[in-house]
Amino acid sequence: MPVALVGISHSPLMGTNQPADDVVARVDAALDDARAFVRDFAPDLVVLYAPDHYNGFFYRKMPPFCLGTAANSVGDFGSAEGPVRVDGEAAGTIARAVLDQDVDLTISARMTVDHGFVQPLEVLFGGIDAVDVVPVYVNGVAAPLGPVRRVRALGEAVGRAAAALDRRVLFVASGGLSHDPPVPVLEGAPPRVADALIEGTPPTPEQRARGEKRVLQGALDYVAGTSDQRELNPEWDNLVLDTLASGKLSEVDGWTNAWFEAEGGGSAHEVRTWIAAYASLGASGPYAVRSRFYEAIPEWIAGFAVTTARPVPER
Repeated sequence: MPVALVGISHSPLMGTNQPADDVVARVDAALDDARAFVRDFAPDLVVLYAPDHYNGFFYRKMPPFCLGTAANSVGDFGSAEGPVRVDGEAAGTIARAVLDQDVDLTISARMTVDHGFVQPLEVLFGGIDAVDVVPVYVNGVAAPLGPVRRVRALGEAVGRAAAALDRRVLFVASGGLSHDPPVPVLEGAPPRVADALIEGTPPTPEQRARGEKRVLQGALDYVAGTSDQRELNPEWDNLVLDTLASGKLSEVDGWTNAWFEAEGGGSAHEVRTWIAAYASLGASGPYAVRSRFYEAIPEWIAGFAVTTARPVPER
């Protein structure tokens, strides 16, 4: 059945730490184009690949991938809170088909998601209850991380399973590109932080507000040049986008985790969601990128991209 793709960066700082008006205008135009692409394709199922930022997945059990048959949003950074409109039947069908293809996949019957999942649903569809969704978590934060070729294998397996459904399926990638925000790491963390990363005790509203304020201050420091966060890397970002657009996805198999971090920063691993989504699209055959937007936006601590793609019609 018909398939299509939208890749979209996310940032918790969108709307709160805005860049110059002309930058916002260019981003808005790219997002308007993506929304028009989605309306024209008219999907009735969205397979959404996104990371987590220690809101739903913790070191007590940290899977590399997880597919949700139900999901609830925590509502961080002003994103919508509450149940996501997950198609549990489609999710279960895809999960079984992926496992049948020898790809290990964790299943969650009560997935917790954050702005990484919610922002693209709000931006593209207007909310978390506007379209049937199959949420697929891809770890892009919590080391150790597996090889990138396993992400491609996951995407291909999900793509084959989704294309076998009697649905119009839109694959959406959320995350990246180069960015190095102040995300906590388990190794060397003080006991209180380590416990939070392992146990995932939900923060109080006051604690969440303080944490979000720290992120905003980190962005202000980054723009002012008083932060030790790594610079954005447009050259690397465009190399990633070029590779995805080429359809030669086997090239990502040689990308190492150390290379990701050296070139794109500690959170550049979120690009794994893009690799998975493009691999899902490629499972139906050759494709062509219809539109591509990119801009390095320090105020959002992100190499920000929006792409759309469709299969190439057979002659």
